[in-house]
Amino acid sequence: MTTLWSRTLSCGTLSVTPTGGISAIDDLFEIAERRNPKRAFLFVSKVLGRHIPVAPEKMRAVYRQLAEQFPPLSDGPVLFIGMAETAVGLGAGVFDEVRQRVSEPVYLTSTRHPQQADLLCEFKENHSHATDHLIYLPDDAQLRQRVLNARTLVMIDDEATTGNTFINLLDALRNDGGLKQIEQVIAVTLTDWSGDALPARCPVPVRSVSLVQGDWHWQQDPDAALPPMPAVALNDAATVPITGKQSWGRLGMEAPASDFGRAIQAQPGEKILVLGSSEFVWEPFLLAERLAAQGAEVKYSSTTRSPIAAGFAIESAIAFGDNYGLGIANFVYNVAHQQFDRILLCIETPIDSVDPLLTTALARVAPQVEVISYE
Repeated sequence: MTTLWSRTLSCGTLSVTPTGGISAIDDLFEIAERRNPKRAFLFVSKVLGRHIPVAPEKMRAVYRQLAEQFPPLSDGPVLFIGMAETAVGLGAGVFDEVRQRVSEPVYLTSTRHPQQADLLCEFKENHSHATDHLIYLPDDAQLRQRVLNARTLVMIDDEATTGNTFINLLDALRNDGGLKQIEQVIAVTLTDWSGDALPARCPVPVRSVSLVQGDWHWQQDPDAALPPMPAVALNDAATVPITGKQSWGRLGMEAPASDFGRAIQAQPGEKILVLGSSEFVWEPFLLAERLAAQGAEVKYSSTTRSPIAAGFAIESAIAFGDNYGLGIANFVYNVAHQQFDRILLCIETPIDSVDPLLTTALARVAPQVEVISYE
């Protein structure tokens, strides 16, 4: 089989051989170096709206492309789970496109922010720089019953490489969460490199949905030094309270609230960057869509805790302290080298929780920087 795509990084060479799909590789991702010795490379999505600013209409089109591949799901409840932090918004977008076609839908996200709520289960994402994921039961009684009685599980992540994270999640839901009645699984990703690994290990029937499938091979350079692993706080208690509404998935969602930043208006042709933050990305994305519908030239992206080296897909980086009081580094990628008329930084914590390093850096990119919250 001929390798059709490869990149040589400082630690080795990544080769990808497409085996199927409905999208071209170059339309979906570029590569970057991850500052993580467990996996020294990272597929950086061009359509996710996390590490590269993306037009919201392009993101919505991806949600629809994935939703169109779903099989008929006549019997509910159907539990959708989006993976923190990268796929929280992707999961919500896929859920938004599918929810009216299924019975008793409910969307949950995994989280790395402990909640004052009933824990359903926890699981690990072994290759990540922050491995621990928590999943909570919804406060709403009806949504809670949908979770506990789910017959179909839809797991959404940006990519699948080995299938391990999906298997870890399913095991935790069935064995720790008691969701033994799950009859089928749908694994949704933008890019699927896992081959037959998931069906071979899944205890219930599984169907995979993605935009491109293929095989990847990492050839480590034995003489190269591994990138350093930065210190990361794992599920430590935050010192800053979450003041935003928990209506977008962390504690369950049936339909988008669409109530964030409702008073904000845009001018036709205005260049606006909407920045979500950490796991708080779905309602900010809906704000970006509304501003684009008003005629603005909108891009959407988000802050992240994922440490990525500069180069390749990462043209610029801003580093700053997180707004949850965890004392960990956060980043905004591929924004500092651009120019906008206006930047809207969207947070679920108090406005004064934002590190001035971030707002100062953003002020070099746009003459108008606004911090938006539910306050």
